[in-house]
Amino acid sequence: MGDYGTLEKEEIFSKVLRAGRRTYFFDVRATKAGDYYITITESKKFTNDDGSFHYKKHKIYLYKEDFTGFTEILNEMTNYVINEKGQEVISERHQKDYQKPYEALLGDSNEKVIPTESTLGFTDVSFEDI
Repeated sequence: MGDYGTLEKEEIFSKVLRAGRRTYFFDVRATKAGDYYITITESKKFTNDDGSFHYKKHKIYLYKEDFTGFTEILNEMTNYVINEKGQEVISERHQKDYQKPYEALLGDSNEKVIPTESTLGFTDVSFEDI
């Protein structure tokens, strides 16, 4: 493993972006030859049925020779999304104060409510005529 193992783990410069259940890590690292590259890691938290949790991670390695193309395409894509859909988040599930419809019925009380057809907006349907 030698010096490479040591250099691989060395973080030269780091930034973290926390975004709900996701966290993005931006790290500048050194190659074996002493040059720099960037890793971008997405870490997403998942909760198991028993209440415990685990993380799934995805990592991108970005080398200097790809910076210009990567930056141009990323800027083009983000500008396209903003120009087409604006800055506002459309999906209500991604808003920090989002509540499921039956949770909104609770208001500020702590009592448990079991959703029923009437609270979820269901309509009675009779299948006897089919």
